[in-house]
Amino acid sequence: MLRRFDVHRVTSVAEAVALRQRFGEDAAIYAGGTELLLAMKMGVARWPHLIDVKPIGSLAQISASTDTLRIGATATHWDIERNPLVAEALPALAQLEANVANVRVRAAGTLAGNLAFGEPHADPPSMLIALGARVLLEGRAGSRSVAVAEFITGMYETALAADEVIVAIEIPLPGKNVRAAYVKFQILERPSVGVAALGTVRDGRFVGAPTVVVGAVDEMARPVPTAQFAGADARDAGTLEAIADAARAAVEPIADLAGSVEFKRHLVGVITQRACAALAAEAL
Repeated sequence: MLRRFDVHRVTSVAEAVALRQRFGEDAAIYAGGTELLLAMKMGVARWPHLIDVKPIGSLAQISASTDTLRIGATATHWDIERNPLVAEALPALAQLEANVANVRVRAAGTLAGNLAFGEPHADPPSMLIALGARVLLEGRAGSRSVAVAEFITGMYETALAADEVIVAIEIPLPGKNVRAAYVKFQILERPSVGVAALGTVRDGRFVGAPTVVVGAVDEMARPVPTAQFAGADARDAGTLEAIADAARAAVEPIADLAGSVEFKRHLVGVITQRACAALAAEAL
């Protein structure tokens, strides 16, 4: 049961920042509310004040330049998966967004909200970290940009200050020959394991080292050390198994209804191999 709270509708980022400063930890930003309201209904979190930023039109915009995709803070998963700019610039992200949760969640939930909540069993963080995405924040001290890899600091923990508002997520667009893939395993409402892989394959070999980030299995998404695989045969079973071993060693799976620690660690290896194999397949 929801306890009483006040909703403050704002029409500018400055107004939202002012309210954040005024109420501090007693306030939360409200956009989609898919995570926030669920936590409040379950009684695991309570905010007496919700700041509704949906009326701020500029926060819903999705735009692209020659080297950057910018996704506004109130753009929903549904908006992102159907946006032609995203489909052209980052098809792997569009595909990932199309498979987040269910259509009800995608229609209301936002990418920014997903990051702000710090939910460990989430699809987007691993892909965003692999791509080098950054979160743009606005607070009383001004604007700042934080890498997604540094923004999420733990399970349900982020670097978002009490007076700050997420304005957008900026994603550097990979080069022409760089491929991206996201593969997950899911039996419940949230992914059990999700692996993002990024790299260039030429003549069957990695050009440089691939980027691999494992999400949804640990307290937060974990990058996998891959420097040793620069120039390795991307189609060789031994290479894929070695990357899988590195991925298993990079995470500390959490046992839950989706499986034991041992089962999840095994899954990490399997899904990592599939994600890296997808890079080679796309290079054909």
